[in-house]
Amino acid sequence: MKKVGLFGGTFNPPHIGHLMMANEVYAALDLAEIRFMPNAKPPHKDKLSSTTNAQRLRMVELAIEEIPYFHVETFELDRGGVSYTFDTIKAMREREPLTEFYFIIGGDMIDSLPTWHRIDELMQLVTFVGVKRPGSEAQTSYNVHMVDAPQIDLSSTYIRNRLQQHKANLHFILPKAVEQYIREEGLYGSSDVISSN
Repeated sequence: MKKVGLFGGTFNPPHIGHLMMANEVYAALDLAEIRFMPNAKPPHKDKLSSTTNAQRLRMVELAIEEIPYFHVETFELDRGGVSYTFDTIKAMREREPLTEFYFIIGGDMIDSLPTWHRIDELMQLVTFVGVKRPGSEAQTSYNVHMVDAPQIDLSSTYIRNRLQQHKANLHFILPKAVEQYIREEGLYGSSDVISSN
């Protein structure tokens, strides 16, 4: 069986916290690869910002382009509609019967597991892998395989706010190619001034 990590999210934008988290899980569980899977319409968030699905997908591609074991999974974007993890995992297992999937979630998502769509059935289909995040309890009665990783208090919301305030220096927070794309596209109210190295 091929062991594949699935990392779902809005990735609006993807940042170094996402990359660190995925890399730690990849190493800890000896996975073949990690697939970053942008949501089409996440059930746990009211709405995305003005970015399009194509723009979010492009940012993920740029964020992971230099890591050979990171890939993009467009399943939920291709399907469209609300992205329920149960439906996604069920369909992906049917598509790839010889793949064992590990679904990566942060501490905040661990806390919310009881509210997930068909969670008890989902637990039978996939192994959940949890990584603690600052400010979350990361405790649940559900079976979640926890991976120790450096905790960084960084969110896409924080980055969007920094960009809206036209703060230039985003070193060590965003991959350089992602920041460049954001500024070229004028996303999140950013300017096209790219911070220098």
